[in-house]
Amino acid sequence: MALLQFKRKDPVSDEKHNPNLEAFLQGYSIEVMPHTSAKVENFREILPAGTRVYIAHIAGTPIDDMVATAKRLNAEGYDAMPHFPARIIKDKATLADWIARYQVEANVKQGLILAGGVETPVGDFDSSMQLLETGLFDKAGFTRMHVAGHPEGNRDIDASGTGNVDAALGWKQAFANRTDAEMALATQFCFEAAPVIKWVNRLAEMGIDLPVHIGISGPAKLQTLIKFAMACGVGPSVRVLQKRAKDVTKLLLPFEPMQVLTDLAEHKAQNPGFNIAQVHFFPLGGIKTNTNWAMTHGGESAKPASET
Repeated sequence: MALLQFKRKDPVSDEKHNPNLEAFLQGYSIEVMPHTSAKVENFREILPAGTRVYIAHIAGTPIDDMVATAKRLNAEGYDAMPHFPARIIKDKATLADWIARYQVEANVKQGLILAGGVETPVGDFDSSMQLLETGLFDKAGFTRMHVAGHPEGNRDIDASGTGNVDAALGWKQAFANRTDAEMALATQFCFEAAPVIKWVNRLAEMGIDLPVHIGISGPAKLQTLIKFAMACGVGPSVRVLQKRAKDVTKLLLPFEPMQVLTDLAEHKAQNPGFNIAQVHFFPLGGIKTNTNWAMTHGGESAKPASET
């Protein structure tokens, strides 16, 4: 008698078709740098059409490279959003020059305005608020300006507590209220949903209603994530990585953001007013690795432009 054969349920396949996760990933953004984007032959083969692509401006990166990357992304059908890190911008004239070059050469009308990770400013600016106060972005007609959010605090601003961060958020909210620019909070990456949910709910209690674009690391080696987490001051959620590092059977496997994203997606589905508007990926394990993961779990909306 022939043996009956039963097809084993594939848990990975089930994960691929989580409607709440697919909805949560819709319209995600991603971050690149000029040298990493140069390795991508055609963004249309890996990114959905119209994806917002942040361009990280690391200290020492020539403005020529930044503008060229923005020009290429916009030409391929993507919304380029370059960083404007206050602490690496010498003065108001330099800021005006950067804005003009992005507009004239790359048709950029949006930016991520932040302090930047440099300890000692190179010139006149120390914070994102100082950049916004120049009025140059408004004068240039920038339609969208994102600012930084820190779900687990920021030790560069507050050695303990959240007083300075909270005050900065209040200022940014007031700025958004008095300008026409669309604004949002683009956050540092996190590895656990609970601290994020607590933070977003606390923002609502404070009267902060800027949409949150939650930072999430794409799949990467555990060692890579721990290195970046330590360098970027990731808070309590880093314990997720530390716990995994103790399991030698998982030490060499890529860490994927499935748990944190699923938990946030389920919370959003149960609480539609929960103020996370989008996911923002940091592709610490590589751009293609990240976009392949998003394609696998994001449904139709995550298909690359070349397939739509």
